[in-house]
Amino acid sequence: MTQQSFFKLLCNGNVIPAPRNYEDFKYALEHSASPSVSLLFGDINILPELLEQARAYKKRALVHLDLLGGVGKDKAGIVFLARMGVAAVITTKPQLGKIARESGMLVIHRLFLMDSEAIKTGVNLLKSYKPDALELLPASVPSSVVAELADMTGLPILGGGLMHTREDIEQAIRSGLSAVSASKRELW
Repeated sequence: MTQQSFFKLLCNGNVIPAPRNYEDFKYALEHSASPSVSLLFGDINILPELLEQARAYKKRALVHLDLLGGVGKDKAGIVFLARMGVAAVITTKPQLGKIARESGMLVIHRLFLMDSEAIKTGVNLLKSYKPDALELLPASVPSSVVAELADMTGLPILGGGLMHTREDIEQAIRSGLSAVSASKRELW
């Protein structure tokens, strides 16, 4: 899958809606042209309903494993999500990403960048498996870092976090990110 086709699966433009609550999720389904919605809330009790609603709107739910309650953060939990119909996950944990890939899900590895050491640590974590994409936090990362990580990993790069205005998104895209996830409705 090319980077361009991968991002067409995720967004229509450069923004992936990332709701933090049910009301924002409904808004994203009803008002966003994006083919995907990144779930930054929820638990196993409401996930079937969220997946059903996303399918009704012909949208893909990207489930953030680290923020989903009630599912064991182990192989059985990940396989359960795959059987439930989760097509894509976001995680900071390589061991969960590897199981998700083996279970047929798309995987976005989320990497928090605080300093140069975080870059080295992140790249070393990715040696144990190859996710489909890398999400950098914050999305306001310098273009030199985006280029370095793209070169070192060969992965499509997106960003998340600290996107407050259209100008923030435009700057992130100019820095080399292919897309950003944003929690603010005004940016969807």
